[in-house]
Amino acid sequence: MGLTPISVTEVPEGTGLNKEISIPGLTKRVGLKDLAIMSRQMATMVGSGLSLLRTLNILAEQTESKALAKVLAQVRDSVEAGASISAALLNHREVFPPIMVNMVHAGETGGFLDGALESIAQNFEKEVKLRGTIKSALTYPVIVLIMSLVAVIIMLIFIVPIFADMFKGLGSELPAPTMLLVHLSHSMVWVVPVLAVSSIAFSIWWGKNKNTEQVRRVVDPIKLKLPVFGLLMKKIAVARFARNFSNMIGAGVPILQSLKIVGETSGNWVIESALNEVSESVRQGHSISEPLLREPVFPAMVTQMIAVGEDAGSLEVMLNKIADFYDDEVQSATEQLTAMIEPLMIAFLGVVIGGMVVALYMPIFSIATAIK
Repeated sequence: MGLTPISVTEVPEGTGLNKEISIPGLTKRVGLKDLAIMSRQMATMVGSGLSLLRTLNILAEQTESKALAKVLAQVRDSVEAGASISAALLNHREVFPPIMVNMVHAGETGGFLDGALESIAQNFEKEVKLRGTIKSALTYPVIVLIMSLVAVIIMLIFIVPIFADMFKGLGSELPAPTMLLVHLSHSMVWVVPVLAVSSIAFSIWWGKNKNTEQVRRVVDPIKLKLPVFGLLMKKIAVARFARNFSNMIGAGVPILQSLKIVGETSGNWVIESALNEVSESVRQGHSISEPLLREPVFPAMVTQMIAVGEDAGSLEVMLNKIADFYDDEVQSATEQLTAMIEPLMIAFLGVVIGGMVVALYMPIFSIATAIK
């Protein structure tokens, strides 16, 4: 073109046509499974004698999660600039949970970083397994519920109007169930759009406010009081509390700091508020088990085992046993729940769809009886 460049500037990576497009709410986040794999690999490499910088560089290059790879590259740069690994992780609170940051800090301070990372990996792996168990138990009933809802809406919009037009020429009053279906069918014109808009609006609001204290203060106590599911959620919360508390103590994190972090990571406001009371009591010189006895959310077995662990100087071991026990309890409860829900959901689907079919054919049965 006859032009002579007087300066050349390298385009930063990830700009222009190479820029990654991120849509809020749809961009894939760093999952707990990604953190578990990263912690396990990091513990193996650090324990094998690899330098921290080389370990972070390898992790940033080989991890499958693009979001985690980007964060690990930033962590590597911070460590290369002179920051500690825990301080570098702390700069990314949205990715690395407090329990991981504090255990890494305790590990690098005490000189057992590989052991701390191993504990973190075991913790996250058990949490991933626990979540997978719960999801597998709830997948079937949720799918059946959605299918039944879709089937009901399709029948009300497309099938019922056909029968309604046919019933107009009968000249007799329709049975009450049939009239109810006809009225519901006519109202679908505005009910479906209202439900769709309301669902979307609630989903957006819930996504923004579900972690606020005002919402958790109301919702979390209700979760623990639900029939069947409430007991399961309580066992999950206790298992998570015992496992996290055990790992924090094993990593050398101070008791008061451990209680605060364990409360934040318990996933339930009732557990968190109870542990805040326990923390304040321990700050005043009392034992851990003493204030736990006054909190009804913790079963008697848990408080008694913690008391024995304190007296024997084996609190970490006792907490591990509690976590293992409640992990097995959750596994057993979810299996029983799945076995119980399957026939109930099939019966529910049969009653709903079958009831609608019977209601539609009731006028025809009445005509056949009158003709006879």
